[in-house]
Amino acid sequence: MTTSLSSVSVNQPVISAEAAQKALEATVAHANTLGIQINVAITDSAGVLAGFLRMPGAFLHSIDIAIDKAYTSASFGFPTSAWKEILKNDETLRIGIAARPRLVIFGGGLPIVANGMRIGGIGVSGGTAEEDELCAAAGLKAIGLA
Repeated sequence: MTTSLSSVSVNQPVISAEAAQKALEATVAHANTLGIQINVAITDSAGVLAGFLRMPGAFLHSIDIAIDKAYTSASFGFPTSAWKEILKNDETLRIGIAARPRLVIFGGGLPIVANGMRIGGIGVSGGTAEEDELCAAAGLKAIGLA
């Protein structure tokens, strides 16, 4: 008996390497206009790293934070900055979720969505949470997704 591939698998759209590179470059360019040094990471829809850039002088610890912001946004499908509102009235969730590895609950991560499908996440770390999110948004705008 032969099982068809389509009966046991699904096609899952992911960000292309070309789009990831373009978004990375635009994110860094925006950081330059703000006068900050950042790390920027892009993951595919499964949260697997698809691209990364570190500006000279960016905080070393921010490497993992940027990657985890992208991972968090890709996995949940909303900006990491939204966690503040989600957690404000739920102490048990706030305590429990903060213990989860790789979860970032402050700004700088955005989901990458094309035609209503989540294809990845972008995470920035190095500036304030607000600056990081602005840089991430510039990356999305460069690929026509903001």
